[in-house]
Amino acid sequence: MPSPFPGMDPYLEHPELWPGVHLFLISFLAQSLSPQLRPVYSVSVEVRMYETTDEQSLLVGIPDVSVLSKRGQVSTPTSTSQVAVATPTTTPRTVRLPMPITVRQGYLEIKEAATKEVVTTIEILSPVNKRSGKGRDAYLAKREEILGSLTNFVEIDLLRFGEPMPILNKGLDSHYRILVSRGKDRPKADLYAFNLQNPIAPFPLPLRPGDTEPIIDLRSLLTNIYDVCGYDLKIDYTTKAIPPLSKKDAPWADALLRQQGLR
Repeated sequence: MPSPFPGMDPYLEHPELWPGVHLFLISFLAQSLSPQLRPVYSVSVEVRMYETTDEQSLLVGIPDVSVLSKRGQVSTPTSTSQVAVATPTTTPRTVRLPMPITVRQGYLEIKEAATKEVVTTIEILSPVNKRSGKGRDAYLAKREEILGSLTNFVEIDLLRFGEPMPILNKGLDSHYRILVSRGKDRPKADLYAFNLQNPIAPFPLPLRPGDTEPIIDLRSLLTNIYDVCGYDLKIDYTTKAIPPLSKKDAPWADALLRQQGLR
């Protein structure tokens, strides 16, 4: 069963689902591109690692079930001792400490088979890239390094929540973005901006000048992932999307889901 949405399914952005979507999208994209690029290019799945804290983790926004669940009251033990027990003057509050965690984020590199040189880098953003903190800082540093080179760059942002990656043009607000930047054309780049209501436009993968550029059909890849992972069995469309939809978009999504019998 395909997703009921014409483009990006906002329910896939849920913090519990997105890490899996991100992982499968990296894998499916590599499997799709590799046969088209051989034998001139190879596709490599790379992993970037950095330290952060769970306060900035991918699961920010998910209620802490352990905090919301009811806990049994601890009864005061009976004792035959005659020693008086002092009553605490204040009640302690349960707090959470920022725990160090290692974040691993996958991305793709297209390399020239003969020279092993990286020709194109493909990044798929995660929530940690779009919030202030070490995750965003590490990603922006890598992004600036690529943009300062001749390496082609593709940046896929399928997340409504958070701060978009910087571009100089103003007034280009959209829910989702795909940036295609050819090293030889910088500072100019192609931006595919689209909203929840729009289909995802196919876009070319930039390679060496003169080489045939395969077309990436992101919508088709997401449809395959949706089917393989059984997201139609995991998502309850009668509930609100997380992150929440705007007041403008929520009625449109509600009408769409009701029309398809999912509400």
